[in-house]
Amino acid sequence: MTAASIAGSGAGTPAAPPPAAPIGRTEVVGLNGLRNVEFGDTEDELTRRGVLRTDVDACGVALAGHDTVSPIFVDDRLVLLWLDDTVGTPEGVIAGTPVPKVRDRYPAVRELDAPQGTYRFDGLLARRGDRAYLFLHDGETVRKVIAGYADWAERAFDEGHGPC
Repeated sequence: MTAASIAGSGAGTPAAPPPAAPIGRTEVVGLNGLRNVEFGDTEDELTRRGVLRTDVDACGVALAGHDTVSPIFVDDRLVLLWLDDTVGTPEGVIAGTPVPKVRDRYPAVRELDAPQGTYRFDGLLARRGDRAYLFLHDGETVRKVIAGYADWAERAFDEGHGPC
């Protein structure tokens, strides 16, 4: 995992909620991953297939054709995807979705409380088997969506790590 802070962590006041996604967004991340990119894929495998790009001006590597998703690798395996504001789950949850709607779409969601005295967001973990969605929220709306292996999502939340 990287040494940077989880989205919304660090000093400062959280920014205003992101705007709702535009109609017609095309990027959806499931619990297996994206089209042509699955959790557990290796960096070498994705590079050979031309999916992993190191030639971009981003924080770390990027996925070709998926500019709105940031991959997180641990021990050469894809474990998490951090989603931009216009990328969502098959159930339609994106940044800007009201928290009650998340609870409706994922009834078994588990509450995760941010550490006291930090500016990090609380979380909702929607787990299915060894995979999960982590929805970081400000109490009213989702601010960031992360998908991948449940243990790594929870670890990123607990330790405050992020993609950069």
